Amino acid sequence: MASSFSSAAFRRAIRALTRTLLAAPLALLLCLGIGSPALAAQWSTEQLTVPATPDGTLVTFSEQEIKSGRKVFNSSCGECHAGGITKTNQNVGLDPETLALATPPRDNVEALVDYMKDPTSYDGEYSIADVHPSLRSSDIFVKMRDLDDDDLRLMAGYILVAPKVQGVQWGGGKIYF
Repeated sequence: MASSFSSAAFRRAIRALTRTLLAAPLALLLCLGIGSPALAAQWSTEQLTVPATPDGTLVTFSEQEIKSGRKVFNSSCGECHAGGITKTNQNVGLDPETLALATPPRDNVEALVDYMKDPTSYDGEYSIADVHPSLRSSDIFVKMRDLDDDDLRLMAGYILVAPKVQGVQWGGGKIYF
């Protein structure tokens, strides 16, 4: 009994099936705005607005500023703080709740910049500049040497915006909106 399906037709059918199976997930990703800058969802003003000072004054960063802050953060701090965690102390992350409970609170741009210049222990009792990268210890931590106040401001903005944009991917599984 001869097959009515030729080998060429069979190969065409397999290729068509393969293209369909590969195209469906790609189409879904494009519909969700993943992988296509033109289709990607824009961050809202609410997500980009964070406390600038301890008194609650707000600042709104641009997406470009946050992307720049992420680059500086990843190259300067990402080795120990990837994803908003602290590899050297899992109890002290960069999530909003932990930052707010520090002494002094580090849940605003001004306080984070101050910390990056001269870090203190979580309870604020003593300097940790000799073991934590900072501008004060840039002679030891060379990644800090070329950073200026604007770089620190952009990193602080990124640290505060990240949990609002990344959700559970920032700080070890907590959700912040």
